[in-house]
Amino acid sequence: MASHNRITLIGHLGRDPEVRYTAGGEAVAVFSIATTDTWRDKEGNKQERTDWHRIEFFGRQAEVCGQYLKKGSLIYVEGRMQYDKWTDKQGVERTLAKVRGESMQMLGTNGQRSAGEPADSRRPAGAAAQAAGTPPAADGSSTAPVGKPRRMDDFDDDIPF
Repeated sequence: MASHNRITLIGHLGRDPEVRYTAGGEAVAVFSIATTDTWRDKEGNKQERTDWHRIEFFGRQAEVCGQYLKKGSLIYVEGRMQYDKWTDKQGVERTLAKVRGESMQMLGTNGQRSAGEPADSRRPAGAAAQAAGTPPAADGSSTAPVGKPRRMDDFDDDIPF
């Protein structure tokens, strides 16, 4: 029987990524993201649990993480679970669970950026307009119309589901 090791997470960074380089010169970015579950208990009280996930990216993706991600950034991560086991100095066996990132997507809008972060720090010029379906102007400035945002049901598409 075949096996499958795939994890998908959407969460907020708990701190800025730490980027280091291996002896061979390959970049390694390490950071943690928080995912939060909320539910109502039997008495109707709102309950919440936050889990922290250690993420590692290598190579060019690690450099991108270090350059563009900041504490509080909302990201989508795909990867695989990996467990590192070792024995510490006191002879106790330790295990570290982490996600070996294979792809990531920065989510959110400029309105969801961290406090003190410049408005244009996450996207290149015109990226917000492209996300809204409007091409950027030749000089890189946005030509997105000002007004209420478009709703998802305003789009016409041929997706069968």
